[in-house]
Amino acid sequence: MLTLDFIRDVHIYQSKTGYRFSVDALLLYSFVNLQRVKKIADFGAGSGIIGLLLAKKYPDSEVTLIELQKSLVRLAKKNAALNELESRVNVINCDIKELTPESSQVTNNCFDLVISNPPFRRTRTGLISNVDERAIARHEIKLSLQDLFNAGSLLLKHHGRFCLIHLPERLAEIIRVMKGHALEPKRLRFVHSSVSTEAKMVLIEAVKGARSGMKIESPLVLYNEDGSYTKELEELYRV
Repeated sequence: MLTLDFIRDVHIYQSKTGYRFSVDALLLYSFVNLQRVKKIADFGAGSGIIGLLLAKKYPDSEVTLIELQKSLVRLAKKNAALNELESRVNVINCDIKELTPESSQVTNNCFDLVISNPPFRRTRTGLISNVDERAIARHEIKLSLQDLFNAGSLLLKHHGRFCLIHLPERLAEIIRVMKGHALEPKRLRFVHSSVSTEAKMVLIEAVKGARSGMKIESPLVLYNEDGSYTKELEELYRV
């Protein structure tokens, strides 16, 4: 069973009971601030929402959606066609761990941008969904940080960008693993539910082969104290 949803200028089919995108996808999309970009790869693309939003944002770009789960690959292809983007959006059914210098799925060292809304939790932490799509999307059952950044470093050209959203509690580990793959964290933004709560997510941009030096942006607050959207979040949902 599918639902047809609309976010900004993208229509998207999603499973009613399986994996569904959340506000995290919109936050990651909005965090990308490149003036122009030609080649984009989305790791763990799911139904394709972030890659499709970026394809609309950068009309001259080519987007490669890489997804392990065949059910989500079918949805991503359906959504690319639904939004008339199949000429610029390529969907690959691939395990990111299989992206090696010898692999032929994609061309290495040529992407301007890699994005990922990866599994956040280790397999022994948190509640694991009994629906496989959601379990694999949320827990590191099939993909570790080492796998993620190894593949990202392989695909990115020199000074290419890697943008992701993750848990603040794992930030030190993320930075350590990034640096081990020649990805230098350059920009951070913490996401808070309200001004009175601690950060719930962190947006990170790393640059391949860059010198050290990091910018911490102003916090992104999602909700006012009365539970309504902040002005910034309202703007993200508008076309």
